[in-house]
Amino acid sequence: MPLIEVKNLSKTFKKPIRGNGLGSMIKTLFSRKYQDIEAVKNISFNIEQGEIVGYIGANGAGKSTTIKMMCGILFPSEGEVLIDQKSVLKHRKEINQEIGVVFGQKTQLWWDIPLIETFKILKSVYRVSDEDFEERFNYLCDLLDLKSFMNQNVRSLSLGQRMRADFAASLIHNPKILYLDEPTIGLDVLVKDKIRKAIKELNRHYNTTVILTTHDMKDIEELCSRIIIIDKGKILYDGNLESIKYQFGNIKNIVFPFFEGFDEQRIKLFCEKITIEKLENNIKLSFSLNDVDLDALLLILIEEYKISDFKIFDIGIEEITKELYAQNEEIKE
Repeated sequence: MPLIEVKNLSKTFKKPIRGNGLGSMIKTLFSRKYQDIEAVKNISFNIEQGEIVGYIGANGAGKSTTIKMMCGILFPSEGEVLIDQKSVLKHRKEINQEIGVVFGQKTQLWWDIPLIETFKILKSVYRVSDEDFEERFNYLCDLLDLKSFMNQNVRSLSLGQRMRADFAASLIHNPKILYLDEPTIGLDVLVKDKIRKAIKELNRHYNTTVILTTHDMKDIEELCSRIIIIDKGKILYDGNLESIKYQFGNIKNIVFPFFEGFDEQRIKLFCEKITIEKLENNIKLSFSLNDVDLDALLLILIEEYKISDFKIFDIGIEEITKELYAQNEEIKE
């Protein structure tokens, strides 16, 4: 049986409808009308023990709402979430012992006390034995390099230090499942790399199941073998990362330095289906090999534009996500 079962999950919020102007705002205090906002619409999926799953989508797609329902923070309007075949809502206290959560923009650390005291409090809250606490605490300190600031007050920590500490705090009770909602947001490259390596190591060492939401596509490509893409509350794709790359494998990118006199029209005359994007000091051409003769395009770039420095690479997961969104909108129209 799967570790996590999400069955026909939906969540609808009621948003007050407010008129314009002071008079209309006063009226709404006495007679309110509401608009139903469907954040999540009848989604279902299963996750096995030990999987690292990327749960991705645009802002407002329903990612965080889903995660909060899977944690038991939000009650679903319909459907249910089962962990080890137990309802998250009916067995909330028991299941809380099995999950860890990191929200990138919120902390579970106590702001005015030394970091070490937060870990001691969490040890008591989760009833971790002295022996288990010692083993996990030392392991996490070494893995995330926490010892140098363990006695500092949390409020004095940098963002990178706090995120690493939050990550460790969510794991001190050795949960089966770790929910990570934008865990690398706002972090510099070195700290992101440390967090990614820690996730891989924890998955290997403890077989921890990880559900990761992020806008950083490098997180997804480095960590996840499976992705679930959600848009406007509905699942667009659920499957193997390599499979979706293969599905879009005919899409290529060519990047070369921008130069004065670059004429987009010549490229468009060659093929209207080539997407041209300016990236700081570079130009990126994106296209499908079904529509474009790659050799002929390279001949134009080399002979007509005199370009000698360029890179050709396959589509990344970010471009795939954009393509899926575009296809979804075309279907609706």
